[in-house]
Amino acid sequence: MPRIRLDLAYDGSGFAGWAAQPGLRTCQGELERALTTIAREPVRVTVAGRTDAGVHASGQVAHADVPVAIAADAAERPQRLAHRLSRLAAPEGDLVVRAASVAPAGFDARFSAVSRSYRYRIVTGPADPLERRTAAHVPQALDVDAMRRAAAELVGLRDFAAFCKPREGATTIRELRAFSWAQEGQLLTASLTADAFCHSMVRALVAACVRVGEGRLGLAQAVALLDERRRSSLTGLMPARGLTLVEVGYPADDELAAQAERARARRSAADLDA
Repeated sequence: MPRIRLDLAYDGSGFAGWAAQPGLRTCQGELERALTTIAREPVRVTVAGRTDAGVHASGQVAHADVPVAIAADAAERPQRLAHRLSRLAAPEGDLVVRAASVAPAGFDARFSAVSRSYRYRIVTGPADPLERRTAAHVPQALDVDAMRRAAAELVGLRDFAAFCKPREGATTIRELRAFSWAQEGQLLTASLTADAFCHSMVRALVAACVRVGEGRLGLAQAVALLDERRRSSLTGLMPARGLTLVEVGYPADDELAAQAERARARRSAADLDA
């Protein structure tokens, strides 16, 4: 069956996460329902990065193998297909298919990706009711310079076991390529990019920096967490509402299949010494 690529955005407030779950409203569940309605046969969707309940996305990417007629629509009337899917999946408007296209040969939304970028927003000081769906609230001022130093120390190819919710058989070795903090008045924004992120890794990394900014965790303590081989209670976990997946990066079309093969190879501790 031909494969299509779907570029998505959603407000995660009304969803129980990305992954389909019986009896719950999820991004995957609603999108698959919409595709199945159009195709008149079951259609499965694969996503670049699963998001937890309450997490948002402005640059999510997914793929689906579909009947020829839908692929033809993606080629000839892409905006019409995108609009139809958006309307069927989320009449409320909190999930939008921004673009639909025929996927290049070898494209896999998950395994062909070479990077994922997230943004985390925090409002300090008095709570702002206009930000309650898209930002976490920290009542006191934070030492942003200390948070920036902590973020810089965490960048690199590391074992992030202390920052990840464990999953059996899954590696916690990731390459965190960028982690920075920007401040505009009471709004703090963390920007993170990695080849991939473990479950809850972004929120744990941000939480560790916030604890450094509060003075509850020293810089050396935060860096020492990289030596831990299991989830640490020192990191904490920030609320889901402040987190947004903003971009998924892919290589050139002729590298998509090769990248998917490389991504399927599980990393080991030996990679850290390479």
